[in-house]
Amino acid sequence: MISEETEKGKLAIKRALKALRKRHLVEEGAHAPAIDALSKPYATQSLEWKEKADKLEMELQQCYKAQSRLSEQLVVVVDESRNSKTLVQEKEALITELQNNFYETSEENTQLKEELEEKTRAVELLIAENQSLKSQLEDALAKLRAAEAENKNLIDRWMLEKMKDAEKLNEANAMYEEMLLKLRAAGIGGIQQNAQKQADGIIRRTETGYLHFNDSPLPSFCKVTIQAHQGGCGSLAFQHNSDRLISGGQDRTVKIWDPHTGALISSLHGSVGSVLDLAVSNENRSVVAACSSNNLCVWEINGGRMRHTLTGNISKVCSVDTSRVAAFTAASASLDHTIKIWDLNSGFCINTIMSESNCNSLAFVDRDTVCSGHVDGNLRLWDIRKGKCTSQVAAHPQVTSVCVSRSGNFILTSGKDNVHNLFDVRTLEVCGTFRAGGNQVVTGWGRPCFSPDGNFIAAGSSDGNIHVWSRVRDGAVTVLEGHSSAVLSCAWSERGTPLASADRNGNVYIWT
Repeated sequence: MISEETEKGKLAIKRALKALRKRHLVEEGAHAPAIDALSKPYATQSLEWKEKADKLEMELQQCYKAQSRLSEQLVVVVDESRNSKTLVQEKEALITELQNNFYETSEENTQLKEELEEKTRAVELLIAENQSLKSQLEDALAKLRAAEAENKNLIDRWMLEKMKDAEKLNEANAMYEEMLLKLRAAGIGGIQQNAQKQADGIIRRTETGYLHFNDSPLPSFCKVTIQAHQGGCGSLAFQHNSDRLISGGQDRTVKIWDPHTGALISSLHGSVGSVLDLAVSNENRSVVAACSSNNLCVWEINGGRMRHTLTGNISKVCSVDTSRVAAFTAASASLDHTIKIWDLNSGFCINTIMSESNCNSLAFVDRDTVCSGHVDGNLRLWDIRKGKCTSQVAAHPQVTSVCVSRSGNFILTSGKDNVHNLFDVRTLEVCGTFRAGGNQVVTGWGRPCFSPDGNFIAAGSSDGNIHVWSRVRDGAVTVLEGHSSAVLSCAWSERGTPLASADRNGNVYIWT
């Protein structure tokens, strides 16, 4: 509006000026003062209007700029409003979902609480039953202890009666031996043979030439000391009718020695486990070693070649023996409850016998019979053809070793009770008991032995001593001192001398 008025004023002024110029020429002189007076106010007013127009134009531009900024802010605010509305909708959906989850969780919590209360009641019931069973178990254990005490008392009384019977039998045997000595001195050998036939009923194969066994003198001093094995020597054996000594040790080797000089003749290698027991075939062709590596190793004595590795056990083989009659038959015992019969010629297992108790030691009695000592304390006889136990008898709390005399008439057992019992093979009755104050059986290791004539029994002790009992002289004992550690094994040459012993330090002593 202001601009239009300004333009109209300007046009009016221009028309007025043109008219005045036309009249100027006529009335210049007369009207000059009046024209000057009229022109001056309009010029001043035109400048003011121009200034106002410029000012208003600047304000209008500023308004446009402000409107543009407000438009931009409005767009931003609208976007933020839309985003906020979307976020609010998402939050509302999340709140709805969380509420649903809360309701579901509350229901599950209620259900779990009910189950927990039910389980708690069941546990309380089980605790009550357990306490009841525990009291019943305590009563049963008390009865068991009373029964064990009564059983032990009965066993002690029974053993006492057996010992009395054994003493009587020893006296009878001593009288019989004394009579035989008198008859031998009188040169009446036929009477002695007839007396033995009457007493025995038969002459066993293993008793052939019994009267001609080499006499075994009582050893008294150590002749040779051999540092045989590193880590200990737990097994000894003499070759049959020979003075060559074979030893096996913790160093996984088997060695053959000259006991008179202590010289090493040969070493047999190939075992991957410690040698726990040894046996020599009846023809001196092979040596068999029971090993801690769950197998047996068979070497040829002449040449030292390993002939077989006998496998099939799942635990260490702790004992082995060879038949004195059958050339290629051997028996072994393992801690997997088995006794195996082997053919040494083919290297095959002939028979496997399962035992209810682990066997610590075994030995051949005759061609078809093996005796064994077990962890449960029983001495058992087995028919190796049928694989059945023919008889058994309680010998010790735990049997650690068994040994059969060359005559085949006696079985010597050793046990954890530090007692050595002598059994008659025909009756399985105790016919002798040997013990000494300082003699302590080496647990699971001690290997005592008979002298070839069966008159002496040698057993090592954990104190390093060797006790030698006389079987025919009321159990008279001789103590051989020299070892510095526990004596693990003893072996007596079939020639009557020497006696060999091995200890935990790996030393072998030769006694004569």
